[in-house]
Amino acid sequence: MSTAMTVKKQEDKLARVERARDRRTYAPNVDIIETKDEFLVLADMPGVATDAIDIQYEQGVLTMHGRVEPRQDEDDTVYLLREYGVGDFYRSFQIGEGIDADKIEARLKDGVMELHLPKSEASKPRKISVTTA
Repeated sequence: MSTAMTVKKQEDKLARVERARDRRTYAPNVDIIETKDEFLVLADMPGVATDAIDIQYEQGVLTMHGRVEPRQDEDDTVYLLREYGVGDFYRSFQIGEGIDADKIEARLKDGVMELHLPKSEASKPRKISVTTA
């Protein structure tokens, strides 16, 4: 099996988006980076205001939901061309239990959400010294 197919299968297991509303639902493009101290999640969420984002971390599952509201009054607008999508952004990932949930931080800048998920001390690898008997 090719590497690309393996990555695709892993991605399919990570996130499942289900439509629960009559609005469009978009899966934002996401990068997840692991360092020794944290997981860094970068998610494209253009048009979402900070007060329209809901981030949940519970039992090892990270869920991100953002809502984009219409720019114009739908009843009073005659569109000549309409390409800008309005709807919800939604992604959910099984990250694991080794996150210090009290220290999670999120920032939104230029349509990109930056989410810092610090690892708990117990989940970080530690060096064990060996002594002679």
